[in-house]
Amino acid sequence: MIERLKDLAISIPEIYLPKEGVDYRKWAVIACDQYSSEREYWENVAQEVGNAPSTLRLIYPECFLEDGDMDQRISAIHRTMNEYLEQGIITSKGEAFVLVERTTPFEEKPRLGLVVAIDLEHYQYGKNSRSLIRPTEDTIEQRLPPRMKIRRGAPLELPHIMILVDDPKKTLIEPLYEQRQYFEKAYDFDLMQNSGHIRGWFVKEERQLCRIAQALEDLADPCAFSERYGSNYSADDVLLFAVGDGNHSLATAKAIWEETKNAYKDKPDAGRILSEHPARCALVELVNLHDEGLPFHPIHRVLFNIDAVDFLRKLSAHGAEIRYSSNAKQAFAEVDVPQDSHFFAFVTEKWTGTIRFEEPKARLAVSTIQECIDEYRKAHPEVVIDYIHGSASIEALGRKKGSLGLYLPPVDKDMLFSVVIQEGVMPRKTFSMGEAPEKRFYIESRLIIPQK
Repeated sequence: MIERLKDLAISIPEIYLPKEGVDYRKWAVIACDQYSSEREYWENVAQEVGNAPSTLRLIYPECFLEDGDMDQRISAIHRTMNEYLEQGIITSKGEAFVLVERTTPFEEKPRLGLVVAIDLEHYQYGKNSRSLIRPTEDTIEQRLPPRMKIRRGAPLELPHIMILVDDPKKTLIEPLYEQRQYFEKAYDFDLMQNSGHIRGWFVKEERQLCRIAQALEDLADPCAFSERYGSNYSADDVLLFAVGDGNHSLATAKAIWEETKNAYKDKPDAGRILSEHPARCALVELVNLHDEGLPFHPIHRVLFNIDAVDFLRKLSAHGAEIRYSSNAKQAFAEVDVPQDSHFFAFVTEKWTGTIRFEEPKARLAVSTIQECIDEYRKAHPEVVIDYIHGSASIEALGRKKGSLGLYLPPVDKDMLFSVVIQEGVMPRKTFSMGEAPEKRFYIESRLIIPQK
């Protein structure tokens, strides 16, 4: 069974969790790439956590990346990881998958997941990747070095990576959830900052592991794959796992793994050592693309230090129809209605309105607007872009002086795998799996350095 899983790029991780008595509400914090332009969120988290043990001290919120104290922060992260391990604040719970149930204030049904370790030898993040595990969006390699500094030398990894499987018949995760009452409970608590509730169960029984292996083998079968996506594909063409959230975190894990391989390549017994090295894998949560609790939202854009009038004039020159309105929410509502054209809303300090491209060249709306943004920023390097989840944040940030918020239309999640298979990666930050508070919280961890 373990060999079957290995052939599918899966291994059973040794899960580390806080010791009994640790306040899980304070322990778990949201993915580091959330609220990247809203420092007050992270300041509120720090205030709520206080001096309690917390993953806040084991991660680097991206809103602080430009503060100039990166080396000190990274040293503190590594030091705290080692202290938590030495003091027994975080301990091994043994080898197991973790079945996850996440409820949020936004969705009627919970989102289900399965925490596993994936083999980075089966993952490539280039634009033309044909690996079993593939990115769905463009990877910006310039974003990797600071993340690599954090992972390099860290004894632990904490995942906010969410990997999608295209399982319309619900054969992988859902049958486990139906049996959850028979599994050992891992955790059960309310998340901070009004982010909902989460429960987890250890999955380690032989029968359940075999069921997982069988479901993945069926999804990876080349004949079934060819039938599902309408062409004649070989085993080398199969896309089993598509990166949903945490694209750059997974690419970072891959880059560090390549460094590790290079460091061992001339050493005796390197093949055996590397085959067993924990950095070969990355801890992720698998989620079914067809999960009823998994919404897909567009990721909006905010441009800072921009002359909004000039930018809109350039869009008009590219064939866009610009219309002004008095109400941002009304403009957003227009964009939320399915359209044949590529339709967006904008918000500035004084104005709001809509942008329509009647005959776009690109297949995806996000491709149309991102191409215009990239071209404009080449001519105006002072313009800074941020990627925002949620309509409230896009309006608040877009209303600031010298800013422009761009509200994007809905994303059809059912087309995700077919687009990646047929066309390759989509533009960076194309979609978000839920609103910001629905993102994955750091709870589980795993060792990524060999034990002495």
